[in-house]
Amino acid sequence: MASVGAGVVKDVSVTIRWAAPFSECVTVMNWAQDNRKALNYLHEKNRTRLGDEIVIELQRILNGIQVCAFDSEAVIQPVMLTPNATLSPKGMNLPVVLDRLRDQWPERFEAINKEMRQWLPEFDTILFDTPDNGQRSIKLRMKQSGVAIAAKDLSQGTLQALAILTIAYLPDPPRAIGIEEPDRGIHPRLLRQVRDALYRLSYPDQFGEGRAPTQVIATTHSPYFLDLYRDRPEEVVLAEKLDTGARFIPLSSYQHLEEILRDTQLGEAWYSGILGGVPTNS
Repeated sequence: MASVGAGVVKDVSVTIRWAAPFSECVTVMNWAQDNRKALNYLHEKNRTRLGDEIVIELQRILNGIQVCAFDSEAVIQPVMLTPNATLSPKGMNLPVVLDRLRDQWPERFEAINKEMRQWLPEFDTILFDTPDNGQRSIKLRMKQSGVAIAAKDLSQGTLQALAILTIAYLPDPPRAIGIEEPDRGIHPRLLRQVRDALYRLSYPDQFGEGRAPTQVIATTHSPYFLDLYRDRPEEVVLAEKLDTGARFIPLSSYQHLEEILRDTQLGEAWYSGILGGVPTNS
């Protein structure tokens, strides 16, 4: 919550409420006007400090949060083979991560190939190259001609799709992932597949995965992508810029949402400004 007076934000507090097995815990971050900040781990009911063992585990989870804004220039870079490499926020290390999946979890690597053929039917498999000693880079092989296309010659949308697929099939993804515009460069007809890849992370049991769910926070400016969440308003939060920061409005908080959307798509309603969260001249 932000306290605003005379156009100045005086203080900001963000509270994280944890799911099981930490459902009685909260983490509270406070920022003062002079930029001092405090981080507290508390019992939700009595607001007493949590024990050190629980605090260490919650800190470990928070430190494992990954925010991704994939950059095609980073994704195409050949990288050195290193043990347990992870995908960087911009997408670097993708060749090494895929190489590790191929060697240690071949069924997951094959699942990525199978899914890729559905998303990008012009390709049939992921190939690897060794441009220099100890380095890995990736290529995609054309289905009809068998020609291998180097990563540097692939489109931004193709590289974005491959990075998202890779994250979706990791055996041990982060407990929380933020992805900036997962629809960037991707054809609107593929947006449902992108959404389902994100759902694989968030609802692993529905996809035969035995791991803990990953909380996914994705941003988008695409009304087409937003349309896919019409029946799940609890998963949509509209962001609205203010002079002093931003306001976040859960779509589920609209009392007459069904009436608003009766004769229109969700993306169209947002784009028109009825729901807010669009640029204004005021």
